[in-house]
Amino acid sequence: MTILVDGELVLYGFVGDNYWDEGFTASDVIYALAEVGRSADITVRINSGGGYTDDGIAIYNALVAHQGNVAVVVDAMAASSASLIAMAGDTITMRAGSQMMIHGPSGVAYGKAKDLESYAESARKVGRGMAEIYAEQSGEDVDDLLEEMEGEIWLTPDEAVERGFATDAVKAKSSNVTAFDFRQYANAPERLVAMAKKKDWTFNASASKAASAAKTKAKEKEKPTMANKPAPADPNAGLTSTEAFSAEDVKARIKAITGDDAAKGHEGLAQHLAFNTDMPAEDAIGALKAAASEAPAAEEPADPKGYQASRSAAAALAQPGGGGSAPKKEAKTIDTRGIYAKRNARKGA
Repeated sequence: MTILVDGELVLYGFVGDNYWDEGFTASDVIYALAEVGRSADITVRINSGGGYTDDGIAIYNALVAHQGNVAVVVDAMAASSASLIAMAGDTITMRAGSQMMIHGPSGVAYGKAKDLESYAESARKVGRGMAEIYAEQSGEDVDDLLEEMEGEIWLTPDEAVERGFATDAVKAKSSNVTAFDFRQYANAPERLVAMAKKKDWTFNASASKAASAAKTKAKEKEKPTMANKPAPADPNAGLTSTEAFSAEDVKARIKAITGDDAAKGHEGLAQHLAFNTDMPAEDAIGALKAAASEAPAAEEPADPKGYQASRSAAAALAQPGGGGSAPKKEAKTIDTRGIYAKRNARKGA
């Protein structure tokens, strides 16, 4: 799920994982903040039933470290680790019908008594760290909060403002409550428990739904359509036919071309044939062998400027917001008519 929408950080769903294509991680938030810029003001909209404590704390700290103004808006729900994220706002606005739930960390431990005692001690330390964050925002006493966090603190907009966990409550159209299994909470409001039961908001049901949706998308992607067939760029392109290939087919083709002995000394040409053409591997290797027989091997890649541009474009893919189209470049001229004619003759064209 894309969390940067129209310049706003939209944190909907599970904290720390992307369940049923609705969730977010600490890495997602960091990349989104890098994309908008460290000094840019940003609105963070929250509608989440919570999730992993570590991701919640990491997101809180990332927002606190952001140099621009951070305006947090609770659209419908900020529960558990999502309420921790909300504390990072320079302003924290609760919309009409929204709720905030605060409690201590919880989890499952397995092992001998010593292991369980170690886990309990670790959970207490994490809980105190969370209480200190809540206390810094609200002004309440840390120990008092820890005692109250042994249960669950459910707050309406007015109650959150009154206790200092939010800065203001406004009358606005609220979003629907996020899909979350609220039955796991001991003191969740009855309407949320009933809603989770009625709509089968469980992790297993949601994971099955996500898997089914992913399978459907994969089948649609495999089915070739006219929309993904590029128009011929030149007369020679009319001699080829565009077919759908799997990612493994593409990787195997690239490896066959660039890894062949004929590519040695002609790495630039091999890169061009592998990445910038749809030439079959055997034809590309034939072109490399022909180039090797016509001229001595060059000490640097053919078309070094274009080759460097393609490397720069590929490097940009690893950066937030990167991945633009690689710059076009002129490749070393080879006799493609003869190569394509041979291929079509083999295909019976």
